[in-house]
Amino acid sequence: MSGLRLLACAPTAALRGARFGGDDDIDEGGLRAALALSPFARGDRWVCAPSRAARETAQALGHSAAVEQQLADPDAGRWDGLSLQEAAAADPDGLHQWLTDPRAAPHGGESLARVRERVGEWLDLVARQRLVAVAHPIVVRAALVHALSLPDEAVWNLEVAPLSLTRLTYRSGRWHLHFPAAT
Repeated sequence: MSGLRLLACAPTAALRGARFGGDDDIDEGGLRAALALSPFARGDRWVCAPSRAARETAQALGHSAAVEQQLADPDAGRWDGLSLQEAAAADPDGLHQWLTDPRAAPHGGESLARVRERVGEWLDLVARQRLVAVAHPIVVRAALVHALSLPDEAVWNLEVAPLSLTRLTYRSGRWHLHFPAAT
């Protein structure tokens, strides 16, 4: 049996502003929230997305994490840096397509289905390891869709807040979502 903990990175200005892409530092509120988290076990191996927010989140928790490219934030293409509202004003049909068809990439970047494939490939590679992975909330959503064999459209049915922790275990040839007991 393995254990994978998926930690959504701390908030950034872009994340709080619902902006596509970017590679921001975690903001002051995100840093304070990360520092307030309970300590993690020291024995686990840590990996993170290549974004500054993912690396800084791990560092704020006292860990150095190996960068894992397959956990990268989605490529936002032409929408990089735009807020959701700005993308809606600039490309309303494209945004609607992206929100309703996970295979669509009207922005010239990466489709959500491709993000799920990329993250799923990584997830399958680490199935028998124990580690903590820090990534953007949409990447955590993609990992959960893959792990639970959900349709790609289900990515929008999952809410993953910054600094939320999701635990998956792998046994009997499949992933299991673990809900800890209340403390």
